[in-house]
Parts: sequence; C-alpha cells; structure tokens
Amino acid sequence: MNRILVAGIGNIFLGDDGFGPEVLRHVAGHSLGADVRVVDYGIRGMHLAYDLLDEWHALVLVDALPSRGTPGTLHVFEADHETLSPTAGLEAHSMDPSAVFATLNTLGGAAPRTIVVGCEVESIEDGMGLSEPVAAAVPAAVAAINDVLAELSARAAAPAEG
Repeated sequence: MNRILVAGIGNIFLGDDGFGPEVLRHVAGHSLGADVRVVDYGIRGMHLAYDLLDEWHALVLVDALPSRGTPGTLHVFEADHETLSPTAGLEAHSMDPSAVFATLNTLGGAAPRTIVVGCEVESIEDGMGLSEPVAAAVPAAVAAINDVLAELSARAAAPAEG
C-alpha cells in the first residue's frame, strides 16, 4: 500500500502563515484516493511527528514560505532531509518543518519522501486571512497537490527496474 499524507501547516492567526490550512480547506472536498489522508495540522508539530511514525510512502507538506521578493509565488520541491540539524530534540510547540523532522528522528522514525507545496508570503503579522497575492495562489496550490499526487501514484504503480 502506498499511503500518502497531505499535511497543511501554519498559524491561521498570523496572516499568510495560514496558507497551508487554507489550501487544505479547498482540498477537503476533492476525492484524492483511498490511500491519501488529508490533515490540517495547523501548529501541532508534535502531532505531525507522531503521525509520521506510521508507514507513509510520501508526505506532501503545504506551507507558507518566506518571501523572496514575490508574494504569492508558488514553489513545489522535494525536501532535503539530510540538511536537518542532528542535535535537535523533542519540540512540542513548534511547527517549523525541520523541528518536526528532528522530533520524528528523535522518536526513532524516518521522514518519508517529502514534497513541499509552498507559497511566498506577503505578511505574517497578527491577523486572520491571507493577503491578496497569497489568496490568489490557493487554486494553483490545489492543482499542484493534485499533480504531485498523480506523479507519486504513477511512480508507485510503475514496475521496479532491475
């Protein structure tokens, strides 16, 4: 079984940091397949770390990204778990993805292949609601998740080379 976890992360009370939860709100109505689980983790990093102890083929992480000059720009990339700090320990109150993966490692688990669907933020100031450019990126993020899931499913179904 090739189980895939789609995890939205972020704080809805910090403007564009709520990108992940907002995207998952739009994904929730879509049929993504029996092996796909969609969860809005919000700021519950420890919960995500414990859920990742289960057997997962892949993780699709939906998150806000620091702005590199163009708020609303969507990025899809594979996370590099090798760059995690090996000295990080249990972190119960953080939703920083590297802290979640470090906590997972401390718990004896290993992160599955992780694809990030992220959007550059405009503002992470106190307040609810996404900025206009980040809100405009939500439909493209939903489409990107569907594309990533299709690619992961196709790879899982392909015969092994050897």
